[in-house]
Amino acid sequence: MSDPDDLTPDPGRQSATPIRDAALRGTVVTSFVLVAVALVRGYGDAWLLFWAAVAILAGILVAGPKRSLGLGTRITPQPKANPRSSVAEAVLAQIPDPVILVDQRAVVIEANRAAYELLAGLKTGHPLSFALRTPDVLDGIQEVLETAEPLKVEYSERIPTERTFEVHIGPLQSDVADVHAGVVLFFRDLTSARRLEAMRADFVANASHELRTPLASLLGFIETLQGPARDDVKARERFLDIMKGQAQRMKRLIDDLLSLSRIEMRAHLSPTQTVDLATIASQMVETVSPLAKERGVVVKATLPDRPVLVLGDRDELLRVAENLIENAVKYGESGGKVDVAVARTEGPVPQVAFSVQDYGPGIAPEHLPRLTERFYRVDVVQSRDKGGTGLGLAIVKHIVNRHRGHLDIASEPGQGARFTVRFSEAGPRP
Repeated sequence: MSDPDDLTPDPGRQSATPIRDAALRGTVVTSFVLVAVALVRGYGDAWLLFWAAVAILAGILVAGPKRSLGLGTRITPQPKANPRSSVAEAVLAQIPDPVILVDQRAVVIEANRAAYELLAGLKTGHPLSFALRTPDVLDGIQEVLETAEPLKVEYSERIPTERTFEVHIGPLQSDVADVHAGVVLFFRDLTSARRLEAMRADFVANASHELRTPLASLLGFIETLQGPARDDVKARERFLDIMKGQAQRMKRLIDDLLSLSRIEMRAHLSPTQTVDLATIASQMVETVSPLAKERGVVVKATLPDRPVLVLGDRDELLRVAENLIENAVKYGESGGKVDVAVARTEGPVPQVAFSVQDYGPGIAPEHLPRLTERFYRVDVVQSRDKGGTGLGLAIVKHIVNRHRGHLDIASEPGQGARFTVRFSEAGPRP
């Protein structure tokens, strides 16, 4: 069995070994000569014995290991790579859900990339409580350490978007010396499932509430056509036009509800595509031009010469531009014009502003905070007459939130309204 304090041979030490051996032999011979001379003299010369002892001691110091003098080189054994640790890291890297390993003190041993993306303050070698301050999870770790029984708890975060996880906490025990005993945490994302449940409940509630009126109208007209107006050609034509309008309203309502539900389902997933906001604004101004011409409104676009890039979903950003420009044309038509602009804004973080300004009757201050609520209308009759569903600005708000942007609404009665959406500017197109 090898001594851990043994010296690792090296060329410098091997060349010095013959010199030390020769010094030791010479010292021993000299010492014996001195002792022999002292004994021959009959009475044992103390000085000769003293110098013999000094010679022996000097020989031992010269010939022995030179750790303190630095003449011998001691090589500290390098720790060997642990193949099990490498395999564990490789396995963790392939797991898409966050996984964290902590020891018996709740100090992070290892984590995969998904865990670092979820918890910004997570660091190996630091307590998990520095990055995760949820009492249910921390108490669950302590309980698993005490009982060695797995359990499940829920973890929720609200910034930047609301997300919910089911955390599986299980004991991590091993008889291998270099494997730490502790706890493994596995985060299962429940956000999509919870949003789907909420979407179903909201869809049923909203559809049953908003579809009740047009359905009642349709049933009433059908009964009239089947009864008193059976042979009235003029009444039949008029009623059929009204029924067609009610059916189209229900179709728009269902389409908007489905669009809103799809946006909410993906609210926690930030877009990663690079989109030119100026091109989107230009395209939508051209699309809305026939409607504006029909209502006698002039739409003027002020756009930069070069691309203005943001990270976004093209279809959703087109929906934002469409809803804002159409609303300005419909509800601000009395002003006769609508200004659309895309511009960069100065600040510590480069931003892009997309604004739509109308010059219509404006909006009273008490209505501004509630404009983005579902089915909230400043004027219910006017909104229905213009084909509105009450969901346009709610869709805009949810799309802007998903893009980590900000929606500003400014208006005064008689001065028109201005809707501004701000996004962080993306880097140059690769």
